[in-house]
Amino acid sequence: MQPRPPLTIWPLHGIPEITAGTDLVDVISQAAGGGLADGDILVVTSKIVSKAEGRFVVADDREDAITAETVRVVASRTLPTGSTTRIVQNRLGIVSAAAGVDASNTPDGTVLLLPEDPDASARTIATGLRERLGVEVGVIVSDTLGRAWREGQTDHAIGAGGVHVFEDLRGGTDAEGRPLVVTMPCVADELAAAADLVKGKAARLPVAVVRGRADLVGSLELPGARSIVRALERDMFRLGADEAYAEGFAAGQAADVGRAP
Repeated sequence: MQPRPPLTIWPLHGIPEITAGTDLVDVISQAAGGGLADGDILVVTSKIVSKAEGRFVVADDREDAITAETVRVVASRTLPTGSTTRIVQNRLGIVSAAAGVDASNTPDGTVLLLPEDPDASARTIATGLRERLGVEVGVIVSDTLGRAWREGQTDHAIGAGGVHVFEDLRGGTDAEGRPLVVTMPCVADELAAAADLVKGKAARLPVAVVRGRADLVGSLELPGARSIVRALERDMFRLGADEAYAEGFAAGQAADVGRAP
């Protein structure tokens, strides 16, 4: 097996404030300055994609916007401060806090929704960069999410264009020669998290370039990040603990009523 090339990640400087209608292909091309090569993967923060697509919503109450974007409530907790945190599944299938509705760095009285179709957005950017610059690049649209069982947040892929989102190692062997049965790293999430190390949360560097994984770049028809979302029927944790207890308790009461003489 040939050793992989070194993995190099750097941010693109010089990207201005993005507004509705901004041509992201043009902005990224200028910031890259001809420095992209075949096999590079650009990780683009979802916020600038949403801004360019005009995903602003007038909302005096962010909670109303969250409700509108919610398909299913997974868990809800009222904190000692009186505020409520809701973990929900949004219309994209993503389970996250607040349905991805963002109220930071937006005009007063507005909130910012996630892109309408992050996979389509990623493919559009990848297509434009390939045509304009003549290099075969992939694009990942990233957003910050929490993780079950672990404190803190990290960036995940919510959109992908021209990138393999999984690296399927099933059928191979480990270093000791044992077969790999269920090993399928979500490399799109790994790249999104790695890119955030150079983008940062407050550095105004919304795009990073990853070089060294050209093996993951391919057809624009590859499955996008939507394929990462686990189907509800296979989700072992579709409800929070308190919500699951309440649902089971209610079901038990209903069964007892049905058995009553």
